[in-house]
Amino acid sequence: MKVLVVGSGGREHVLCWKLEQSSKVSKLYCLPGNGGIESAAECIDIKSDDINGIVKFSIEKEINLAIIGPEAPLVEGLADKLIENNIKVFGPEKSGAKLEGSKIYSKEFMEKYDIPTAKYKKFTNSDKAKEALKDFKPPYVVKADGLAAGKGVLICENKTEGIRAIEKIMEDKNFGGAGEKIIIEEFLDGIEGSLLCLVSKNKIIPLESARDYKKALDEDLGLNTGGMGCFSPNPLFNDELKIYLRNEVISKIEDGLNQEKIIFTGILFIGIMIKNNKAKVLEFNVRFGDPESQVVIPRLENDLYEVIQKTIEGTIEEKDLKWTDKKAVTVILASGGYPVKYQKEKIINGLENIEDDVIVFHSGTKKINGNYLTNGGRVLAVTVLAESLEKARKKVYNNIKGIEFDNMQYRKDIAKL
Repeated sequence: MKVLVVGSGGREHVLCWKLEQSSKVSKLYCLPGNGGIESAAECIDIKSDDINGIVKFSIEKEINLAIIGPEAPLVEGLADKLIENNIKVFGPEKSGAKLEGSKIYSKEFMEKYDIPTAKYKKFTNSDKAKEALKDFKPPYVVKADGLAAGKGVLICENKTEGIRAIEKIMEDKNFGGAGEKIIIEEFLDGIEGSLLCLVSKNKIIPLESARDYKKALDEDLGLNTGGMGCFSPNPLFNDELKIYLRNEVISKIEDGLNQEKIIFTGILFIGIMIKNNKAKVLEFNVRFGDPESQVVIPRLENDLYEVIQKTIEGTIEEKDLKWTDKKAVTVILASGGYPVKYQKEKIINGLENIEDDVIVFHSGTKKINGNYLTNGGRVLAVTVLAESLEKARKKVYNNIKGIEFDNMQYRKDIAKL
């Protein structure tokens, strides 16, 4: 089978890495890909937001299955266009992708179907938003409505910071059109958890759990990022919490999808805040998380291609999924200054020194004349599976010591609990 993976980040690298292991995949393409993905798939220089270019390529190459990694092309309706041309797609159509494409829409969906989440208000006017801060207690959570590459959520410790956050999003247009509308919501305390789920014709099947670290700096300080590290499984996902999530979150989402006549096939990422074996939903993403993918997919013992095919056909069952008992840890090596300003094209040294059982997924790299260069904010994800979380964590950090590029930054407390 000819398979196309759309995207250029660490999530797409782990997908290609896993798909390459399948005997069912005869040809694997990735567009546009990155320096590391070149070792697993043929990379094609077509941007992931070039909807017409992707469709044309898929028709010409007779692609059997397209797996769409990033959220933006899903929101723009890439899945719809490919399906119209009789190409199987793993990724929701435009109607389902709106759950990530608009935070206002997703909050209204949660409210309508009684899915536990933080209280909120929506705004299209910055002055009214500033005035409404008085209706919330600090810290304030201010979110851009549209897509902002995981950086559109600002946590504000006081009213002055809250006002400035509103100005940055709505007046200064720091996130472009994504900030024309915003929501302000109550701050939830607890511990974050990540739950990736297969959605097979609106039936939701949870994958293994994970915990992501969003803040740029140790001890959860600094700005929000796309994710600086992750581990799996998340020990907070005990039987009591899983039952709660099934009854109060997953079943209600299934009901909502059916009631809204949304046909959803792909991945639904449910970000939650956990407290006392209960949880509230922070956000929905409609694709594999990054860096959650780097710890969840390596723990999957099944053939990923077969899992995706069964998901599309509607025959997948939770009992079909087999997982290793090993724990996984990944730490992101980022460009200095990320998530704000950073420089690219720094030579990456030391990758040849990595131990054989350590996996390095490339997030933002390119390869020129045999050298890997930085080409993004998040550059590499160093990943280890081991018998215990502590062993995995120790090996990750030991191997990071051998990698270097100018102004490399990373958190030192991933999986420290």
